[in-house]
Amino acid sequence: MTVDFSNTQRPTILRGSAAGGHTPQGPVEEADPRRWPDLIRRPKGLRTAVSAKVAERILIRAARRLGISVVHDAAEARDGVPTLVLRRPDEFFARVGRDGLIGFGEAWQTGAWDSPDPGLLLTVLCRDLTTLVPDWMQRLRAAYVARPPRGHLNEVANTRANISHHYDLSNELFVLFLDRTLSYSSALFDDARPWDDQSLTSAQLRKIERILDEAGVGPGTRLLEIGSGWGELALRAAARGAEVVTVTLSSEQQELARARVGAAGYGDRVRVELCDYREVEGSFDAVVSVEMIEAVGHEFWATYFASIDRLLAPGGRAVIQAITMPHDRMLATRRTWTWINKYIFPGGFLPSVQALDEVTREHTTLRLTDTLSFGLHYAETLHRWEQQFMARAEDVRDIGFDDTFRRTWEFYLAYSRAGFAAGYLDVQQLTFTRETS
Repeated sequence: MTVDFSNTQRPTILRGSAAGGHTPQGPVEEADPRRWPDLIRRPKGLRTAVSAKVAERILIRAARRLGISVVHDAAEARDGVPTLVLRRPDEFFARVGRDGLIGFGEAWQTGAWDSPDPGLLLTVLCRDLTTLVPDWMQRLRAAYVARPPRGHLNEVANTRANISHHYDLSNELFVLFLDRTLSYSSALFDDARPWDDQSLTSAQLRKIERILDEAGVGPGTRLLEIGSGWGELALRAAARGAEVVTVTLSSEQQELARARVGAAGYGDRVRVELCDYREVEGSFDAVVSVEMIEAVGHEFWATYFASIDRLLAPGGRAVIQAITMPHDRMLATRRTWTWINKYIFPGGFLPSVQALDEVTREHTTLRLTDTLSFGLHYAETLHRWEQQFMARAEDVRDIGFDDTFRRTWEFYLAYSRAGFAAGYLDVQQLTFTRETS
């Protein structure tokens, strides 16, 4: 297998692959107990049986109210109708009853339920996420939701392991479904033209250039990037003549970003360091960070912005691209361990714009001076990743990821897309400048 990581053409695994959309699967391979222990253990016991009955009643009522079709055979699904195919109803309701939304996701991973269009189904559910369960259960939420493990707290000692869990899976995996820029964050499409006429690459570059413009990056700018990704923003900044330090906690990202920087001839302008943002030293004219604050944790937002404040030279600007949620939902969920935390982003948590404005006013001299909201652009970005990931399912298997992993990531991409499509989530570019006395 040959992997092309050049900066000038779309990185692909150079081999054939089948394309196609999602269709409900037949029997799913049983999960490897060494890799997926909680998927092997099926919920049992009297308490589980009772909670399963409650979950079943809630689902039936919600499905009737939301126009969701619940069937036991994929052949009964109708085009355009959000459909939940219950393959193993007893297991499905047991998992959902015991573990709520975590159980809902785990039931997908094991194949207990399926859908001909999971994105459509999940979008409908996300539009009504706060009213899916009765008010009396919402009031008891604090008593039954899972709490984040202590080991996921994003202290310096833990953060690298949290980042590695996701970003060090395999560079080859991300190459399979990202565009040639290897940008793993929302693209920004041109609203003046049909999105179908725009490539994902052009929209990703548009996003990057707007961030650099907002930060005032040009010849001689000393730029710090917190969260390197695979280096595209650093490359674009170097092409403008900037001197770039970009930091990451992913060794896989560092390796490939350094290779791309060298191949582009910018080794004298870009340093890619394996370093926690709290340990960066120096003075920078601009600081940028694209969808990294989601990995900081609400306990450390003040530390994160204080670090930027400390590193930013007088007159400098900071531009943060952040996935956000409504402030009331952020407050309600900030001590909740979610399916996304458990299987995708340990230690992750989404802020609200209000929270970031408040924390910077209280702890720094930074002030929020400009915002750009483009949540539907993220729904489109995720849809394209999802289609590409599913089309390369055979290649995902060939590089060592099992069937359970594939279903996990299908659910992650569809669930994320649904959050943006439903308006439950947003993505923002936030510009901060220093308060002047």
